[in-house]
Amino acid sequence: MAHFAELDQNNIVLRVCVVADEHEADGENWCADFWGGVWKQTSYNGNMRHNFAGIGYTFDEGVNAFYTPQPYPSWALDSVYIWQPPTPYPDDGEDYDWNEDGLSWVLA
Repeated sequence: MAHFAELDQNNIVLRVCVVADEHEADGENWCADFWGGVWKQTSYNGNMRHNFAGIGYTFDEGVNAFYTPQPYPSWALDSVYIWQPPTPYPDDGEDYDWNEDGLSWVLA
């Protein structure tokens, strides 16, 4: 089975659908013909377009990647299109929450 994401006019994912293998080769066009709209293939294992698409994700045509909504204004996308904080998450075994005002992790 192949997965395809429908995009709105701003390249935001509206839904993700599964289509039969026989439609995978021309799946983006098949989805557009069947449901209408603009479609891009996505993959659970990340072997295409960096991340599996989800509702609300962005598709960036320039880099051919899906990525989640930005969690905080200070976070930046890394080379595999995952949002990263300006300060790495502590690895001391404790649970932390991000504090955007202080740009730091605080104990949960």
